[in-house]
Amino acid sequence: MTTKSSTKTATTKATKAPASAGTKTTSEGFSADERAAMKERAKELRAEAKGAKDRAKGEADLRAKIDEMPEADKVLAEAIHAIVTEHAPELLPKTWYGMPAYADADGKAVCFFKAASKFGSRYAELGFNEQASLDDGTMWPTAYAITTLSKADEKLIATLVRKAVG
Repeated sequence: MTTKSSTKTATTKATKAPASAGTKTTSEGFSADERAAMKERAKELRAEAKGAKDRAKGEADLRAKIDEMPEADKVLAEAIHAIVTEHAPELLPKTWYGMPAYADADGKAVCFFKAASKFGSRYAELGFNEQASLDDGTMWPTAYAITTLSKADEKLIATLVRKAVG
């Protein structure tokens, strides 16, 4: 009769990390927050496949995400939303990995707002994807850390958004 090896059991137990909340990594390599973002993206893709690419639906989804945010993130997200909708009205509001985002006519996210609370960061981010026409020589930033917004910051964001849509 064969018996189980206690070494194998001990090794297996030692390599398995307990599931945890926040940004701690599990044995699969993704945090609970990252897995949640991927699930949100899958849900968004299913909705897009059903033809749910209209501005009103995207706006409602984006507003719902902003409403879920802690106050500090909400203030930043609302300010960025106002800037983007004023300076790049051709971009369509939507959510992208559960974050407020703004897409081109093909539905590709051009820019997005990542709340500090999304992954437990000390700052929020305004990010730009490859579709954004921000090229400046051989190197340029594609994300900006934000803790508060000054009038100068708002002007910079407006300039970046206008440039992004080229």
